[in-house]
Amino acid sequence: MKFSKTVLTLMMSLAAAGAAHADDYPSKTITMVIPFAAGGPTDTVGRLVGQAMSKELKQQIIVENVGGAGGTVGAGKVARSAPDGYTIFLHHIGHSTAPALYKKMSYSATDDFETIGLVTDVPMTIVARKDFPAKDFKELITYIKANAAKLNYANAGLGSASHLCGMLFMSALEADMTTVPYKGTGPAMTDLLAGQVDLMCDQTTNTTSQIKESKIKAYAVTTKTKVPSLPDLPTADSQGLKGFEVAVWHGMYAPKGTPKAVVDRLSGALQTALKDPDVIKRMADLGTEPVSKERATPAALRAHLRTEIDRWGPIIKKAGVYAD
Repeated sequence: MKFSKTVLTLMMSLAAAGAAHADDYPSKTITMVIPFAAGGPTDTVGRLVGQAMSKELKQQIIVENVGGAGGTVGAGKVARSAPDGYTIFLHHIGHSTAPALYKKMSYSATDDFETIGLVTDVPMTIVARKDFPAKDFKELITYIKANAAKLNYANAGLGSASHLCGMLFMSALEADMTTVPYKGTGPAMTDLLAGQVDLMCDQTTNTTSQIKESKIKAYAVTTKTKVPSLPDLPTADSQGLKGFEVAVWHGMYAPKGTPKAVVDRLSGALQTALKDPDVIKRMADLGTEPVSKERATPAALRAHLRTEIDRWGPIIKKAGVYAD
């Protein structure tokens, strides 16, 4: 195929403009969409990492909380955003469970985003209101089985990590509590603190300080090993609920079509942020830690997302949990 000199000149000019754009990036404020309410665990992770990335990028990253429908409202907004690197997206495991949970979505979790990198893996904790009757995990299981119909279980909404954890927990106990969905775990935690709901399974990023201050009652962590920030809290597995394990990973994305050079710049800034001593310390205080440099890459997140979609899809479909 032959091109005229004018067409070739135009193509070269566009390529040069694209390269210049990448070289100049970022030249203005970047918006990080968090698909949950402010004050929740994903919001905490996003603000912490965004602040550190801002130093590396020499441009401010501001957080925009776009909650609703288990994170799909925020995800849909980002999928429709300009692919110029000035809108990015931080989501957790819910990005991989949404395709199975929602019959209709305005976007594809795999095809409408560029992956930037994994951020952190967060353990979860099984907690209750401060005055909950059960003294330990064994009593908790017994009490739930005997009183499930009377108990309220809070979660951050359909498809959220707390919803998924609770679904697996109730399935393991063969006891169905009344679920109370919220628009984020921030509001859910507020009601748990006020004693308006009975139980919740939530990320350590949202529960560690409340547990340490004895504002809520903690029964177990959901990983196979204990959490350093909560050394006295046993695992669910070690207390008789064998094989029960739920960890919440967070990943960062950009709209599909964002230039590779821009994605690489963002990924590099993420990797630098995750080595920041303040980020490492703050995450440790919250009961988690940054992923390795090798996992904070576009390729690593892309592969992990696909694996998680394949892992959770059959579990969710078997449970028969769907949203219109």
